Amino acid sequence: MKTKSEILSEVEEKLSQLGRPKTSVMILAVSKLQPTEKILQLHREGQVDFGENYVQEALFKMEELQESPLRWHLIGHLQKNKVKLSVGRFECIHSVDSLELAEKINAEAANLGIRQKILLQINQAEETKKTGFQPETFMKSWPALEKLKSLQICGLMCLPPLFQNPEETRPYFRELREQLLSLREQADLSLHPLDQLSMGTSHDYLVAVEEGSTIIRLGTILFGERVIDMKGQL
Repeated sequence: MKTKSEILSEVEEKLSQLGRPKTSVMILAVSKLQPTEKILQLHREGQVDFGENYVQEALFKMEELQESPLRWHLIGHLQKNKVKLSVGRFECIHSVDSLELAEKINAEAANLGIRQKILLQINQAEETKKTGFQPETFMKSWPALEKLKSLQICGLMCLPPLFQNPEETRPYFRELREQLLSLREQADLSLHPLDQLSMGTSHDYLVAVEEGSTIIRLGTILFGERVIDMKGQL
């Protein structure tokens, strides 16, 4: 298990080689099924942004750690019946995987008088066990997505297949970057910034950074193996 400072050094060295500023990548600590003590320990190292997969677990941790200035992100699948619990509580919802879900988030954000930051999840490999917009139909949904005024669509995210060799994820990361660039050419960037790519995990984050990632989602490498099981409470 590496410390955050060790990972930062790796990322900053890679960014320097690529000619990118060191501030161009956010480390998002994936704290799913991790105890609050470990979250606080990482926070003492300077970590602010934490990603959770389950809404109920995240809300529990928000309550437990409300005295600490943490930013919470939802990176797991958001069920439509948990939209009201989520909007306004998370800095960003990374896993918006359908137009219908986006519309529900938009409606709740409008009720609260806020703009909710989101990312759109693309299922590039079209895996049946994963959710997300299908690459070939995504652009057909964009005109409707762009009109959702209570959303701030910050960019795209993906969960490519897990390969033993991280290099095998490169085509998926490259494809997502190219899709974002194509989208920016026709989008109204005054409404939606579309400047974020959430891609890369503990296994392949350096490859993701090389392909333009701006958010890397690191769990095991920061926390070690998960030691608690809260699924029964979700």
